[in-house]
Amino acid sequence: MTAAAQVVPTVSLSDRAAKRVARILSKEVPGTVLRISVAGGGCSGFQYEYNLVQETANGDDLVLQKGEATVLIDPLSLEFMGGSEIDFVDDLIGQAFQIKNPNAVASCGCGTSFAV
Repeated sequence: MTAAAQVVPTVSLSDRAAKRVARILSKEVPGTVLRISVAGGGCSGFQYEYNLVQETANGDDLVLQKGEATVLIDPLSLEFMGGSEIDFVDDLIGQAFQIKNPNAVASCGCGTSFAV
């Protein structure tokens, strides 16, 4: 009898988001990465947090690398973000990272908080 393979949720990083992350990181101290996490709070229950950090990935972090961009996501946040796409939008309202999360059943108007 074989053990069932564990399915690891994944998150993708769009080309636009990778270019923006790389541009931001290019102005920081070498070794800086973007850490995206999910925290309680926000008007819909959970909110995304974006932090520039100088740390290496923990053994269980999801590491997204595309070009010069490196994004880390911790395992607890990944449970809420699995299947998401991190994008960067530049429109009439402004510029922002946008997470297209298939697990969210509701979100606020600004797009930074969500409910599952």
